[in-house]
Amino acid sequence: MHLPATVGDFTDFYVGIHHANNVGKLFRPDNPLLPNYKHVPIGYHGRASSVCTSGTEITRPNGQTCPPGSESPQFGPSKRLDFELELGIWIGEGNELGRPIPIEKAPEHIAGLCLLNDWSARDIQAWEYQPLGPFLSKSFASTVSPWVITAEALEPFRCAQPARPEGDPQPLPYLLDEQDQQRGAFDIQLEVLLCTEQMRNNNIPPARIALSNSLNMYWSVAQMIAHHTVGGCNLRPGDLLGSGTISGPELDQYGSMLELTQGGKSSIELPSGESRTFLEDGDEVILSARCCKDGYPSIGFGFCRGIIKAAT
Repeated sequence: MHLPATVGDFTDFYVGIHHANNVGKLFRPDNPLLPNYKHVPIGYHGRASSVCTSGTEITRPNGQTCPPGSESPQFGPSKRLDFELELGIWIGEGNELGRPIPIEKAPEHIAGLCLLNDWSARDIQAWEYQPLGPFLSKSFASTVSPWVITAEALEPFRCAQPARPEGDPQPLPYLLDEQDQQRGAFDIQLEVLLCTEQMRNNNIPPARIALSNSLNMYWSVAQMIAHHTVGGCNLRPGDLLGSGTISGPELDQYGSMLELTQGGKSSIELPSGESRTFLEDGDEVILSARCCKDGYPSIGFGFCRGIIKAAT
């Protein structure tokens, strides 16, 4: 199995509002969401060269970290390695430089969707992210499921974009389209499984640690595309967009270890008797997704999996 396209550019968004809230609470308990979150689809430009297909081993990254209480940084393997449960959006037809894609035309540019695990080194991220955001903490690997679920195949599973809570601002006109609000979301069940080396050796099946849904996205795919191109940026066939971590509102719906363990303050208990706060060498993370609707055959996305191996 190989990548379904040569990835020219990779942009990762942050449209999972429950994830944004949960992570924000760890750092800003009184004001978890920054003022711009509900006005603009937040994103950053990731690293295209390290997008890899399901089954690729993930080498634990080395980097600079600065543990709490330390006066100076240190170098070594990440101790807080994490996964992120995301959807990937493959771009089909692109746009010319300087010619934005109107939101009502955005669906014409979606080739299809896949699963995406944007692996994250949280301790490296905590030290490097100010003032410009993620860099080496996310550039070492991003895993995708190896085939594209086409936009046509997903048509029966489109649904209304979830209503914004009362008091939330209405999107600016370039991000607002009535058809997109009525049919721009996807109903996709998302699952995270974890299997340790000990579990594999003892034939213990992978344990489910999270179950979420793509309806937990605050911004639609069309809004992401419209915003990405509004300044004139040109998308090209094979470009990949990430949704950002899609967590649900409940603990068993959180799409990262950072949330599931409250930043390492608690642990996940596994059937083998092991516990985890973050990922250890030999752990395998398996993402899966499925669309189900009465009267239609269900559609599976295949697996998005990767085993952690020790740092070099």
